[in-house]
Amino acid sequence: MILLRHGQSTFNLHYGATGLDPGIPDAPLTPLGHEQAEAAAAALAGEDIRRILCSPYTRALQTAAPVAARLGLPVLVTPAVRERFAASCDIGTCRTDLAQAWPHLDLGAVTEMWWAKEAEPHDLFHARTVAFRDEVAARPDWDHTLVICHWHVILALTGQSLGNGQWVRLTHPGTAA
Repeated sequence: MILLRHGQSTFNLHYGATGLDPGIPDAPLTPLGHEQAEAAAAALAGEDIRRILCSPYTRALQTAAPVAARLGLPVLVTPAVRERFAASCDIGTCRTDLAQAWPHLDLGAVTEMWWAKEAEPHDLFHARTVAFRDEVAARPDWDHTLVICHWHVILALTGQSLGNGQWVRLTHPGTAA
């Protein structure tokens, strides 16, 4: 499975410059973030990806769009890979508004208010990410799955801190080290 961190968002830009939460819910990509998404699409074109899973946050959906277009694959939206709720950018957009903004996406797995209402405890976040990993690991397409997600999710699953637009291959949990 490949994990791709979304491109730079307006939240990332402001937080990186000031260290302060700028109060931007469901932050969209910056122009650099769009460039990072296009670069990821080009880099991933050579991988044998057959399935794209994506967080419902706008920044992740905007990152997924050029990848899906280049690969000719649909995007399956899943809240299981949403960011751990810790800042204003982790306030999502309700399903109704996502459906209007992204009418071609299947939002069947997304409830109206799919994000946490308060800081997500580490143990619950860890349980969510492990359950997601185990669910994907049980499928035969593990090696052909791309997941567009967030910093905390990638850190929890790999122990690595990735920059915006970077990706990493996750070894199947059943593989001997």
